[in-house]
Amino acid sequence: MSLDQRVFAWRGHYEHPHANSGSLAGLRLGVKDLFHIAGLPTAAGNPDWLASHPVPEQTSPVVTQLLNAGAELVGKTQTDELAYSLNGLNIHYGAPLNPVCPERLPGGSSSGSAVAVAAGDIDIGLGTDTGGSIRVPASYNGLFGIRSSHGLISTEHMVPLAPPFDTVGWLTRDAQTLAQVGEVLLPAELATGFPHKSLRAALLLPLQQGVLWSPEHQAWLKQQALLPSVKPILLNGDWLSRASQCFRTLQGRAIWQTHGEWITEHQPTFAPDIHARFQWCATLTDADQAAAEAERASLQADIDGWFSDVDLILLPTTPGPSPLLGADSQWMDMYRSQLMGLTAAAGLAGLSQVHLPVLRDEQGAPYGVSLLGRRGDDKALLQLAMDLCGDRL
Repeated sequence: MSLDQRVFAWRGHYEHPHANSGSLAGLRLGVKDLFHIAGLPTAAGNPDWLASHPVPEQTSPVVTQLLNAGAELVGKTQTDELAYSLNGLNIHYGAPLNPVCPERLPGGSSSGSAVAVAAGDIDIGLGTDTGGSIRVPASYNGLFGIRSSHGLISTEHMVPLAPPFDTVGWLTRDAQTLAQVGEVLLPAELATGFPHKSLRAALLLPLQQGVLWSPEHQAWLKQQALLPSVKPILLNGDWLSRASQCFRTLQGRAIWQTHGEWITEHQPTFAPDIHARFQWCATLTDADQAAAEAERASLQADIDGWFSDVDLILLPTTPGPSPLLGADSQWMDMYRSQLMGLTAAAGLAGLSQVHLPVLRDEQGAPYGVSLLGRRGDDKALLQLAMDLCGDRL
């Protein structure tokens, strides 16, 4: 079996006593190379991390749950370095090709999981989502993906990025498999539906050029009999930029508290953009964190208000299809801020979000719609994804 290091950090046969029995029997699993698996190294997308950490002796409980349910582990999938990028590029192991549109970014940081699912090499791509690392590659590769509510699924025996925001997520080609995995990983007591017989939904409309709900989004919405009436929520023009900056600051502070000592001691080699972000994290102060926490409280109040009389929120997952490879770095910095404005709400409030791959542009590049729910609405969102999309892919 050949190893494409752009996609897989390890690929092979992994013996497990529950193989081929359980609800996930017959489904091939790829595990993002942040989750520890006993006996297999964890590189976290960086050779210096690999060289400075022992081979794990413990396995992530998330991986164990999936294997106990019958999933077949076929590989550990590549990640952006320490999961600190949404692009899907890795200077050490190469950039995996987006199977749907090779001229565009694959998205990260769960890049290997997304590409392997989109290419048909695996059926379940296990990953993480801190600031969009499931939702963004799901959008770019035309996949279903879920970021679980913060704290619902264990992050034990996993390389963290920013623990106050880190969540477990997964990617699949169809909504049914996405929900099957949820039945294994999510708490059994979570409701599988919303409390009202007629769904009450709202549509997030950022008043900022380039990320408006497009005519294509609206055409899709008009076809959804399950969503006959949707309340608009108009955001002020600076709300997304405020949310992006707030999240970026709080995430950066947590990142340096988590990894600053290791970075200072080992001076690892990072891609220039990732290196610059880590260096910026090192400059953040207690005062910066306090100001960002105050801003978070204000933004959180806004988010709570969105849900005052609705069950879920609809919004674009990304500003559009994946950016083209080789896009100007200054433009990419602007795009990243815009993108993180869309992903920040779930991160700041610890909410669950499911991406539906329902749209393509004229060149066939995928993008789609997100369902944003309250914390703990994960199973209800997964059921709604099946109801809306069925076995779309």
